[in-house]
Amino acid sequence: METIVLDTSVIIDGIISKMLEKEELKDCKIIVPTAALDELQAQASKHREPGFTGLEELKSIRKLCKSKNIPLEFFGERPSLEDIQLARSGRLDALIRDTAKKVDGWLYTADYVQALVGEAEGVKVKHFPAVVKTRGLGFEKFFDENTLSVHLKEDVTPFAKRGKPGKFVLEKLREEILTSEELDGMIKEITEAVRQAEDGFTEISRSGALVVQLGNYRIAVARPPFADGIEITIVRPIVKLTLEDYRLSEKLIERLKSKAEGVIIAGPPGSGKSTLASSIADFFSMQGKIVKTFESPRDLQVGPEVTQYGPLEGDFEKTADILLLVRPDYTVFDEIRRTRDFQVFADMRLAGVGMVGVVHASDPVNAVQRFLGRVELGMIPHIVDTVIFVRAGVIEKVYELGLAVKVPTGMVEADLARPVVEVTDFETGKLEYEIYTFGEENVIVPVASVKKEESAMQKLAAEKIRDVIRKFDPRAEVEVVSGNKAIVRVEKSAVPRIIGKGGAVISELEEDLGIHIDVETRIATLGNETNMKTKETGNSIDLIFGPDIVGKTVGVYIDEKFLFSATIGRKERVRVSKNADLGKAIVNALLTGKDIRAIVQD
Repeated sequence: METIVLDTSVIIDGIISKMLEKEELKDCKIIVPTAALDELQAQASKHREPGFTGLEELKSIRKLCKSKNIPLEFFGERPSLEDIQLARSGRLDALIRDTAKKVDGWLYTADYVQALVGEAEGVKVKHFPAVVKTRGLGFEKFFDENTLSVHLKEDVTPFAKRGKPGKFVLEKLREEILTSEELDGMIKEITEAVRQAEDGFTEISRSGALVVQLGNYRIAVARPPFADGIEITIVRPIVKLTLEDYRLSEKLIERLKSKAEGVIIAGPPGSGKSTLASSIADFFSMQGKIVKTFESPRDLQVGPEVTQYGPLEGDFEKTADILLLVRPDYTVFDEIRRTRDFQVFADMRLAGVGMVGVVHASDPVNAVQRFLGRVELGMIPHIVDTVIFVRAGVIEKVYELGLAVKVPTGMVEADLARPVVEVTDFETGKLEYEIYTFGEENVIVPVASVKKEESAMQKLAAEKIRDVIRKFDPRAEVEVVSGNKAIVRVEKSAVPRIIGKGGAVISELEEDLGIHIDVETRIATLGNETNMKTKETGNSIDLIFGPDIVGKTVGVYIDEKFLFSATIGRKERVRVSKNADLGKAIVNALLTGKDIRAIVQD
């Protein structure tokens, strides 16, 4: 009786069950090495497709062997921890060969390397070369020339998106629902095709998730526990365009040729961003530039001159290290998602490499906003100089970014000048957005709305001021009367704390918030006017009172306008710095002859 020892590969491929069904195996004994069984169990525990397939095949083999009276047994040592750790180096394959030697049996395998090593060791080997389809796969029946993507899920009818990028409809492909067995068959077919095809790549393989690239098809597989059921999504580009097909203006083409080196292509999902990125990559290549791509998965439709790179060891930062040695002129970074992706894009751009990035965004300025917090505000125009927004395969908007130090639109005080990122319509040169620091936050302000109506800006300023002033008085009221001035109304007792000694606290608040603040009591109480003298002392102005005012709170007014209040100490005076806003107001009042009054508050 012939003894047959099964390798993991021949189990997964389903060869033995087919031979048993056709009665090609007779008068034999089948041995499954314990190492092969443990390997299949380990893969299934990690929710990897080959593990499930192999275990299902073993169930079929056991059932067929029982019906045909063919002995089946498990034999051999279980793998040690060291064997499992060295599995990728061939340790488990070696245990399977050792089993074949001990029982003096034939090793059946579909793995060419296993067969080659077995023959070298003197093991009797029968090799079954895998016959795998790489074209005409089961899922391809759902595609026609207008199909963008196919969506398959168990217990649901199959659907497909058909049309053009941005202009598609979701169509039901059949009335019959998909079964888990049908989807399992497709997944097995896909994994085998990817393993054999020259243009097949496994991009992501994790517990419950698999993403592969097979020719023009990008295939994403999800299964429990990652998803609530088996799901396959297959996406295929149906349009390949050149830059001329977008009918760009001569101004924009000239910019791409000579100046644009930090380009962001933005748009909602399915809008044609990757198609435009492919066209720009080919355009740069035809200009005599060395062009590379960063992709995961690698599905851009580019010419053979453009090399497509994936994340090296799962990390684009490592890919960037290699790419800098290759010295490309331009790199297309498809799908910038995570914070680390934005940082790699910025590092490559600042290293002198021209960059084209693809970003999901609902409107053009959102693409710029996604850089905020990830890179310094002042560096954004050095990283991104052009934003191209695409919707439904059409370029809707092009922005140009620049940096200026100026007073933001809507503000008038010269001391409010700060670095401002200007977002300008590329074709018209019209300034549409300004990005700058307000308080401790970066804000994006539409310039058009500031010029027409400042209510949005005033609301933002009021909220920022209210957050700070409420630390002194929870019931504080804030009114922003213009882009550079606000009135704060608080309880009388909170006024001295807000003003601070010599106006130090209010001056610091004004500097931090970038706006002039007038402090008033919420309920005016004038009290009695008292005598006060002013005296210039170096860089300060002294307001001098009599001894009967010591320990009392005095409010200082210029004409009818409240300036500040303070409690008079033993030195019978209040000292205000000339450099503070309060000091400047007092000096200006003295020079212009305005009335400075002191009111002793009740």
